[in-house]
Amino acid sequence: MGRLSKPMMGFMLLCCLAVLTEADYIKYKDPKQPVGARIKDLMKRMTLQEKIGQMVQIERSVATPDVMKQYFIGSVLSGGGSVPAPKATAETWINTVNEIQKGSLSTHLGIPMIYGIDAVHGHNNVYNATIFPHNVGLGVTRDPQLVKKIGEATALEVRATGIPYVFAPCIAVCRDPRWGRCYESYSEDPKIVQAMTEIIPGLQGELPAKSRKGIPFVAGKQKVAACAKHFVGDGGTTKGIDENNTVTSFDGLLSIHMPGYYNSISKGVATVMVSYSSWNGKRMHANRDLVTGFLKDKLKFKGFVISDWQGIDRITSPPHLNYSYSVEAGVGAGIDMIMIPYNFTEFIDDLTYQVKNNIIPMSRIDDAVKRILRVKFVMGIFENPLADFSLVNQLGSKEHRELAREAVRKSLVLLKNGKSADKPLLPLPKKTAKILVAGSHADNLGNQCGGWTITWQGLGGNDLTIGTTILNAVKNTVDPTTQVVYNENPDAEFVKSNKFSFAIVVVGEPTYAEMYGDSFNLSIPEPGPSTIHNVCSAVKCVVVVISGRPVVIQPYLANIDALVAAWLPGTEGQGVADLLFGDFGFSGKLARTWFKTVDQLPMNIGDPHYDPLFPFGYGLTTKPTKN
Repeated sequence: MGRLSKPMMGFMLLCCLAVLTEADYIKYKDPKQPVGARIKDLMKRMTLQEKIGQMVQIERSVATPDVMKQYFIGSVLSGGGSVPAPKATAETWINTVNEIQKGSLSTHLGIPMIYGIDAVHGHNNVYNATIFPHNVGLGVTRDPQLVKKIGEATALEVRATGIPYVFAPCIAVCRDPRWGRCYESYSEDPKIVQAMTEIIPGLQGELPAKSRKGIPFVAGKQKVAACAKHFVGDGGTTKGIDENNTVTSFDGLLSIHMPGYYNSISKGVATVMVSYSSWNGKRMHANRDLVTGFLKDKLKFKGFVISDWQGIDRITSPPHLNYSYSVEAGVGAGIDMIMIPYNFTEFIDDLTYQVKNNIIPMSRIDDAVKRILRVKFVMGIFENPLADFSLVNQLGSKEHRELAREAVRKSLVLLKNGKSADKPLLPLPKKTAKILVAGSHADNLGNQCGGWTITWQGLGGNDLTIGTTILNAVKNTVDPTTQVVYNENPDAEFVKSNKFSFAIVVVGEPTYAEMYGDSFNLSIPEPGPSTIHNVCSAVKCVVVVISGRPVVIQPYLANIDALVAAWLPGTEGQGVADLLFGDFGFSGKLARTWFKTVDQLPMNIGDPHYDPLFPFGYGLTTKPTKN
């Protein structure tokens, strides 16, 4: 046998090396490849089981590393109040998320999961996070740049805990304050809601110039994927009943409830969440015409569509009545990722059966997986699947709390100032003998933050997280010689006998979220009205209302010297005192109509029967006092 020449051997060695390198080279793992090529390469390697796994989102409490690995789960979430431990630190959150992620990375394709959380007014599930005013207050500011900065701060705090995806913003247009989610809506006016979608580039980063319309965008490790919700008409249900039916023409849907989605998609929003509600009797989670026909095909949205919590179960009434129908209707409508959140094997088994039996076409599964992978590739989560501790100091940082305080100042609305216009009560003097602070909400951080804070429904009291109550803000602001007396619910005799210079009364709604906040009377619960009566009958008073929406105030108005709508200001109560004592001037204008009586509802700007107590756009101003 003849010997090979040296050049020939060298050539063969090169060929072997080339084959080896090609075997080692996996296109979908190469960040230099275009996203489309990476998706195509990865999808041709995936089994049906792996594809269906990507469409599944499960709750943290059932997401063990083994489950992630065995079922190829694509996403995990923390529901409202779902935390790794009470008052968990950023480091604890990171370790929890990374542990789950390691399960996903241990599969043969190593597709990272994406972890999502409701960060709807800051990183609100997390202890010590900055809690910003709820959207109802931010709409008042009419300041898209402020909201963008809030998005930037929220992204940093969410990433500080190792999480890359938020279920925000809510771009509902609340048309009836009886709805328990009205505080999650910026305004009854779709134009204000459109302007406030500027939070999306804050959360995700600024969309590069010349980006194709509808392509999702997330600018790296200090940004998060956002979610415009709830598609569509969630704020228009009859009598404001949560998850109910929005009765309106297609034109009405497009002119009032849809505009925020146009802006969100043009800003590169990564995901859209479908609404529990119905439109003219058809459940949105089963509405193929709107989810696929309009959102995906007409608006060219290329991110992924996610269901709400058990959203497909609620296609039927009662929920989960016919689950295989729910799977067929929900996935068939065009929902790509299903927030299951617990009983995931049932979903996986049903969907697998339906695909194998051609009930749901394979093309629908491929569309869903392509969209989910597109968001994951765009986010850079394949390159950086595990979080580190480099951002932990961002959680509740001084800078973010100052931003929240500014947002509080700009979100307050001064509705009355003095029994007569020529004798204003505000701004209050810092130096005076003795002042009374009263009311159920004066020294209650939880009430001040509202629902979706630490837990789903929110918590009363001062132990839930770190922040400044309005009482403490007042004490921080007044002159050291001014005596501040706090009495939560004083009787009239106490007020009369104490010779107060003036009183600050802080009352409002308890905490609530979603259907638990639906209200047909919109009244301030006792002892709020009694406190107003006892205090304001005896001494000059400013009443600060802490609420997620306009409430019944007309019966007390004549008795009140000054009235402030503070909405749900969050942890930075100092912003309230900044205005009361004149360090800054009031500038906020109502972004919601303030009704006289509930039987006027629904009543929005432009309605023929428009006869409000305070109209949309109303708000008195003050000038800062010169120190």
